[in-house]
Amino acid sequence: MSLSNIDIAQAARMIPIGEVAARLGIPDESLEPYGRYKAKVALEYLAAIRERPQGKLVLVTAVSPTPAGEGKTTTTVGLGDALTRIGERAMICLREPALGPVFGMKGGAAGGGYAQVVPMEDINLHFTGDFSAIAVATNLLAAMIDNHIHHGNALDIDVRRVTWRRVLDISDRALRDVVIGLGGPGNGYPRESGFDIVVASEVMAIFCLATDLRDLRERLGDIVVGYTRDRRAVHARELGAHGAMTAVLRDALAPNLVQTLENTPAFVHGGPFANIAHGCNSYLATSSALHLADYVVTEAGFGADLGAEKFVDILCRTSGLRPAAAVIVATVRAMKFHGGVEVADLATEDVAALERGTVNLARHLQTVRETFGLPAVVAINHRAEDTNAEVDALVAAVERLGAVAVVATHFAEGGAGAEQLAREVVRLCAEPSELGFTYPDDASLWEKMQAIATRIYGASEITASTAVRAQIRRLEEDGYGRYPVCVAKTQYSFSTDAKLRGAPTGHAVDVREVRLAAGARFVVMVCGDIMTMPGLPTVPAAMTIDVDEDGRIVGLF
Repeated sequence: MSLSNIDIAQAARMIPIGEVAARLGIPDESLEPYGRYKAKVALEYLAAIRERPQGKLVLVTAVSPTPAGEGKTTTTVGLGDALTRIGERAMICLREPALGPVFGMKGGAAGGGYAQVVPMEDINLHFTGDFSAIAVATNLLAAMIDNHIHHGNALDIDVRRVTWRRVLDISDRALRDVVIGLGGPGNGYPRESGFDIVVASEVMAIFCLATDLRDLRERLGDIVVGYTRDRRAVHARELGAHGAMTAVLRDALAPNLVQTLENTPAFVHGGPFANIAHGCNSYLATSSALHLADYVVTEAGFGADLGAEKFVDILCRTSGLRPAAAVIVATVRAMKFHGGVEVADLATEDVAALERGTVNLARHLQTVRETFGLPAVVAINHRAEDTNAEVDALVAAVERLGAVAVVATHFAEGGAGAEQLAREVVRLCAEPSELGFTYPDDASLWEKMQAIATRIYGASEITASTAVRAQIRRLEEDGYGRYPVCVAKTQYSFSTDAKLRGAPTGHAVDVREVRLAAGARFVVMVCGDIMTMPGLPTVPAAMTIDVDEDGRIVGLF
């Protein structure tokens, strides 16, 4: 009987977090421990090391996700351990798991098998309380908006045009659209509103893009919460909310230090989804890691069309971060799925379907190498049921695309199973490259969306209603046209139809809604049937999670 992920994690030999920090040269007085095995690193210390030389940044991305799972986080962890094993000074940077998917369909997000970050239960559940702080800051602003309206509304906020929504870190479809203020005059003015999941919130995006506390406070003040009756934007600073929001987030802003099963240092900090938000862990964690290690491995959510695109076009564009190389994670099962095989039949060998499905990988590889200009290697995340014929066919397909494929067995063997991948990454990082973007800064918002849809998604056009087009024009007239675009769409397809597998072309991408994230400094384009508050599946993962008689958490992923 094979061990579950949580069984492997609970059997790990962790070292005290102070020893992990010491390997990076972080002094004990710069740590704020949360127990023996996790700690926050003081912002003052991180500010003091900013003048140090930077290491090489490695971006891990993947093919379009499938129900079978591709193992991007597992590969990130395995690669970090492998780099350490071959003698490199390495760190990894990951997003914090959200409770929505932990209790829902996906399960945990701390890696898997023998490539995990630990303590796994802590990381997947409450961790250091960062998400709670982000929820409190978001909901504090919501409360102050309605309180201001209740007590005279000096700013003349139009209650029909309040755009700020409350958040919750649980997937709860019943709260997507709600009516608040019921119960009489003492409870405020009734109006329609709704909840988003924490990872889709603007505060989460701001948290992950802020460079320091001062920048965090300024960005929070820039948040547009709604509009007056004469259509003037109302900002959080006009309500006097941004100072208290910064206070709530002060401690959370410090990155969280943990370790892998093989004791490689890891920052796990921030966690916006890539399908409904910008999909990168915090800038502070990644930029700080680059001053602490020679190689930093980080991941961008979902496929290269979503996470990697936003990593480059939003985070890199605005922060100056520059990856030296990219890893594209693919699996035999994913290629067969994109080649038309149903989930129930993925265990059956089907080389022909696999070869058909490689068109999906080819599109992502083209995006990473040609659009973004990054040297890239394909990591084949090996599973026990993969046949030799299938693996050989996938390697050959990658070679026909002019790239290198490395079969990695880190899930079963830990860092030892990814040493060949690590050596290839080191080789690629030595190659000269110049990062490219999908669109220029001075393009209009419509042109930026069009470039993403045509260059990255393979679409022939973008469409939008008259009202949405008018809203885009208003945003440009108000000075927001210089902002990057953050697309909210399904992660399962290059199109907005989750059922279109492979690499569809010639489709139309409909922009259904536009949201301004003035504090995050990007504009969200909501495309197709995508929701910022997911629901739980028929059989939620929460039904298998429990605590045994000895107080150990069981059933978690």
